[in-house]
Amino acid sequence: MRYIIFNKPYGVLSQFTDEGTGHPTLKDFINIPGIYAAGRLDRDSEGLLLLTDDGALIKRLTDPKHHLEKTYLVMVEGEPTSGKLNQLSSGIQIKGHFTRPASFRLIADPNLPARPRPVTPHGSTHWLEVRLREGKKRQIRHMTAAVGLFTLRIIRVAIGNVRLGNLEAGHWRDLTGDELIQLT
Repeated sequence: MRYIIFNKPYGVLSQFTDEGTGHPTLKDFINIPGIYAAGRLDRDSEGLLLLTDDGALIKRLTDPKHHLEKTYLVMVEGEPTSGKLNQLSSGIQIKGHFTRPASFRLIADPNLPARPRPVTPHGSTHWLEVRLREGKKRQIRHMTAAVGLFTLRIIRVAIGNVRLGNLEAGHWRDLTGDELIQLT
């Protein structure tokens, strides 16, 4: 079995085929046959992506009933007041359902490399650490928009206790034995 951690750059699809979109895909960075992404990050999001040929682990990591916590650094435009952060943490109604309780907290600006396509805010920006136990499509963007915050950048930095660390964008490495144990 093979277990890979990849730091997905901005603008890259979380799949090995581009289906005619012209966007870079995982195959532009990883040449290991038979592995698949255990979950997704949208094209505009960056950060930690796990890939493996272990179908049972993919099912466990992507099955909502396991509720494995995922941690993100999120740049928002607007003022993340304590009321908005409490509302986000308690759960927000999106498209007819309420999100699970989560953790949204204001953090100092992280030391991150610039993105190839720079973020161009029109107002003040702030960084949040977000911890979710579910992963609906574009959930963080929908949640922040519901309280009047516009999401400008999302970087997933952890899945469970497996952390991205200082792995550079566009690079990958094999999971350590300890990391694999933490996921299973």
